[in-house]
Amino acid sequence: MNVDLLKRLCETPGVPGREERVRGLIEKEIKGLFDEVSTDALGNLICRRHPRGKGGKVVKASGGKRPQRVLLLCHMDQIGFYVRGVDDKGFIRVVNAGGFDTRNLFSRRMTLVTDSGDYPAALNPGGRPVHIASEADKAKIPDVKELFLDTGMPADQVKKKVKIGDYCVYSDPFVELGEKCMSPAMDNRVACWLGIEAVRQIEREKTAHACEIIVAFTTQEEVGLRGAKTSSSIVDCDIGIGIDVTLSCDTPGVPEDEKVTEQGKGVGLHIMDSSFISDYRLIDDMEQCAKRNRIAHQRTILMRGGQDGAAAQQTGRGARAVGVVVGTRYIHTTTEMIHKRDLSAARDLLAAWVPTL
Repeated sequence: MNVDLLKRLCETPGVPGREERVRGLIEKEIKGLFDEVSTDALGNLICRRHPRGKGGKVVKASGGKRPQRVLLLCHMDQIGFYVRGVDDKGFIRVVNAGGFDTRNLFSRRMTLVTDSGDYPAALNPGGRPVHIASEADKAKIPDVKELFLDTGMPADQVKKKVKIGDYCVYSDPFVELGEKCMSPAMDNRVACWLGIEAVRQIEREKTAHACEIIVAFTTQEEVGLRGAKTSSSIVDCDIGIGIDVTLSCDTPGVPEDEKVTEQGKGVGLHIMDSSFISDYRLIDDMEQCAKRNRIAHQRTILMRGGQDGAAAQQTGRGARAVGVVVGTRYIHTTTEMIHKRDLSAARDLLAAWVPTL
């Protein structure tokens, strides 16, 4: 599998509303895979692949009818923070863009993205260090409003280089751990990888497909599926496929019935979450395709949370929708971890199933 692409995607910063660097990387990667590429007002990258016949040649729909439109939704944004102010000592106050568990936000290395360049910084909550902390201090869980960035620069330099609206993300590196990969931003550069690599596999194998395959690399999912709503409206799809990570709580401290997925057991067929319920016929059809092609898979339900598939299902006239997910440990932390076999299975299933629609 193309680990280098996943690494580059994960290490490219892009919070909700500032996905332009990720979009630029994807635009370079998809050359030759799609027939039309456009960017809408919210920054969604909408990529259309016309129907293909034998040998992978472009064909027109017969009888003047438009082909069925199948929309794959892959959000580009990662959780992060926006700058909301700089104090007289040069400390930078931030506000979150996306959901964080503040228990995980002590002493984090960050990359601060500004017009004048990218700068390393430390993220911490205000308060006493452990040597002089009281028991109450040690037990306290910080609020996001207590967090600040320290760039190490004098206050006058910080004020010259940093403005309200700049942003920061985790700066931990992408690493391979045996059969797994670990990095910030697996949520949801995993889906961006799949949107590229599944279509690349279809192109490489010259697979015929009567449907129009449309991949929307969407914006602002982490703050409310915003890009998916506009791209779904533009495309007016017949079938929507929300591609995302999901929980893999197959780890100590979590009851067996709450694990959602088990790593290494294959791609997740996403039955439901808080935002939508997948079309049962699509789930069944996808599962039969996985069985025919001997692709490892598992059915999944996420008790809370949502994803872009909901926007495809509920926008305009509505569409049949389904979720395809990859089990991920430690979501929304610096150590998001996926299994290479699960990611490969998701790619193979999408490449085998989507052309049949």
